[in-house]
Amino acid sequence: MTKKILKGIVTSAKNDKTIVVEVTRKFKHPFYEKVIKRSKKYHAHDEKNKFKEGQKVSIIECKPISKKKTWQVLEKWSKFKLNYLLLTIPALKG
Repeated sequence: MTKKILKGIVTSAKNDKTIVVEVTRKFKHPFYEKVIKRSKKYHAHDEKNKFKEGQKVSIIECKPISKKKTWQVLEKWSKFKLNYLLLTIPALKG
């Protein structure tokens, strides 16, 4: 099974080697067909403590590191970098 990759904004970087990333998704209501926005926060592993609040980052699923941490930071987010990672990392291909 392929690992999920999400992009979001860092909302907290106060913990050691951990950041909190808020991921926002949009979807259309099945009946009313109005576009709805939903947000969810994920705890992600940041080994070098290099990400700060307000930065856009990509996170990827990984094995559980702690009770709440099952995500790892890939890179500071940009479309070019994400496409490059998808093409080069064999584990992400499936």
